[in-house]
Amino acid sequence: MEWLNYHHLLYFWAVAKHGTVAKACEELRLAQPTISGQLRQLEQALGEKLFVRSGRRLALTEMGHVVFGYAEAIFAMGQELLNTIKGRANGQQTRLVVGISQVIPKPLANHLLRAGLHLDQPLRLICQEDRLHRLLADLTMHRYDLVISDTPAPPNFKAHAYSHPIGESGVTLFAASRLAARYRRGFPYSLHGAPMLLPTTDAVLRRSIDQWLVHHQLQPTIVGEFDDSATLKAFGQEGFGIFPGISAMENEICRQYRVAIIGHLDGLTQHFYAITVERRLKHPAVLAIVQAARRELATTRRDAT
Repeated sequence: MEWLNYHHLLYFWAVAKHGTVAKACEELRLAQPTISGQLRQLEQALGEKLFVRSGRRLALTEMGHVVFGYAEAIFAMGQELLNTIKGRANGQQTRLVVGISQVIPKPLANHLLRAGLHLDQPLRLICQEDRLHRLLADLTMHRYDLVISDTPAPPNFKAHAYSHPIGESGVTLFAASRLAARYRRGFPYSLHGAPMLLPTTDAVLRRSIDQWLVHHQLQPTIVGEFDDSATLKAFGQEGFGIFPGISAMENEICRQYRVAIIGHLDGLTQHFYAITVERRLKHPAVLAIVQAARRELATTRRDAT
């Protein structure tokens, strides 16, 4: 395996930032021949020219810009590591970066993440939402501490990520009050021909609902399909159709979106996972979030039974 000399990369980074070897020497407190020699060794190791002379300054080549981008990310991550360690040691604010799959219900995500903010250790919570495969790719690069999903990590990520089950919930159908009153009568057979808003076909929940409908010989009218659960609920709030949500968050969904319950999809269960690069959870905020999820969803299962 080839190894990159990070001292050489640091010298390159300093020269690229300042544009001259002389200014980099001042920052690093090294002699000019030392830095010039290290730059030549880096170029030889990479097999690429990184600088060209532009007047009295050094300008990056096309490959130099590529290497500089990686160097920026590497040293920024190193500084972040030091800040995190020092912050934890001194009782200062620590970071928790969470990736949330687009299909995760927002009321559930909000409810679970609050648990991380109630620790004695001050926390800076950073949440980003995306498709699961992109979140997992960044997780394996340690850009996230935690990814919350409705499916475990697929086989191509299992060598680098661990899926921790955090609970399950039934599925409830909601609609604006006018639609709910109409389709609640005769449920579930009233769903035949009814307007529905559903996740897109690549979502686990959508496939489960499709199977449930086939089993009950029901064919609703699909009015819209959505990647994002919040957008789906917003359309449901406006009265465009019936939409699914997890039973664990019934009260929150009704309150937030001002909708009513039509009925429950008996026998249909949605599962949730916390995915990390750790086999055993260690980050205190991640532990708090996972424990809160298991308590909340376990309570919902007991109430349902």
